Amino acid sequence: MDEPVKDGVLDGYDAGEFFCELFGSPGRPADYAATIRARLNALTIDDLKLRAEAAERELFNLGITFTLYSGATSIDRILPFDVIPRVLSPRDWTTIETGVVQRITALNLFLHDVYHDQKVLKDGIVPAELVLQNSNYRLPMQGVDVPFGTYIHICGTDIVRNELGEFRVLEDNGRTPSGVSYVVENRRMMLRAFPDLTAGLELRPVDDYGPRLEEAMQAIAPGGDGDAQVVLLSPGVYNSAYFEHVFLAREMGVPLVEGRDLFVDEDDCVYMKTTAGPSRVDVIYRRLNDDFLDPEAFKRESMLGVPGLLRACRAGKLALANAIGTGAADDKAVYAYVPRIIKYYLDQDPILQNVETYICREPEGLAYTLDRLEELVVKPVNEAGGYGVVVGPHASKGELDALRSKVGADPATYISQPVVKLSVCPTLVNDRVEPRHVDLRPFAVTGSRTWVLPGGLTRVALPKGSLIVNSSQGGGSKDTWVLG
Repeated sequence: MDEPVKDGVLDGYDAGEFFCELFGSPGRPADYAATIRARLNALTIDDLKLRAEAAERELFNLGITFTLYSGATSIDRILPFDVIPRVLSPRDWTTIETGVVQRITALNLFLHDVYHDQKVLKDGIVPAELVLQNSNYRLPMQGVDVPFGTYIHICGTDIVRNELGEFRVLEDNGRTPSGVSYVVENRRMMLRAFPDLTAGLELRPVDDYGPRLEEAMQAIAPGGDGDAQVVLLSPGVYNSAYFEHVFLAREMGVPLVEGRDLFVDEDDCVYMKTTAGPSRVDVIYRRLNDDFLDPEAFKRESMLGVPGLLRACRAGKLALANAIGTGAADDKAVYAYVPRIIKYYLDQDPILQNVETYICREPEGLAYTLDRLEELVVKPVNEAGGYGVVVGPHASKGELDALRSKVGADPATYISQPVVKLSVCPTLVNDRVEPRHVDLRPFAVTGSRTWVLPGGLTRVALPKGSLIVNSSQGGGSKDTWVLG
């Protein structure tokens, strides 16, 4: 490891037993980050704090917020941003990129199969009840063909690195993944705030996400002539990710609409209401879940969706991204079978391995989990955002007793995993730099082919010792640099 200069921001920094994203480990040093470490260490803590405060003000002025819900209240807050970047080598990125593409390819093949011939279920690769009894499996999508067999057009794959420096997939987010706006805005802010840190570095760009996404939407449009009307459908201003909806519509150059702005006519065509009259819509990038999408087909009481969208899809007159029913593959129980799914459809071993997972709906998995609750991370299969997750080693006896009762009463809704010693990254905490645990969410866009945004959202668990990186649970973000 580099010797920091006296009074540099990395003075006294110690990652302990964890793999560090900026320093590596004694057996695997991060030599590729040496220049960045040296430049960081030329800064003082006071200088770093001044720039961090300026970045926070800019976030506030730009309105880069998310909504934190607590009981009956909701609070708009800035996503905490740490100015020390997470750095990935070209080799690391190749592993992540090829692994993500492989995974999404297999998941799309899986979704096409379970909505058509169901060979993967008949061959016993995945338990049929796990899919067909899944609340996210949509019977009306059976037999419906989607362009290029692509169901998951936008995917955020959550990846962690263990103490050996090995990447592991924690979960797949194939319904309505969020967070890509922070990736792009974090980079823009770092380029403005730290020109001395980025000067001369060959960093893979992230600014072309919007055009790439719009290009994929054009590819899946009925007709596919490149001149389709694409819109972004948002639940509205009260949604926690509304800033991102506005951001992406602007980056793509498409209208941002709500359910009340659209209607489906008697010919199953979708139209947008405009001051010049109805305008035909060919593709909807939707940011609301299936349940609220179409009150004709799903929740009757939904005021957020558009009656008839499912009819339009089934008639081949509308493309939806992501497709209805992708939740059948975006499930923490199905996740455990993804390595087998990859082998079944692609005849390949996974490039990115799963974290070892115990399925509580299976007797062996349930027994193992209940015997070792204090050692494991237990997750409800249908929750997101870190809600309901219990980290056994950090839980009280009362919390473990309550969890034991919940898992025993409804085992099919839980999985468990060993605690992964998540990698850390230097993070500014008050007046010093300390290690904090991080994960990574690369974003992949699939139309006729899959493209992965270089880098992704690095989320950081700001409370000391915490492994929960979700923004809803107090996590923040970092810029992710992929070196060319």
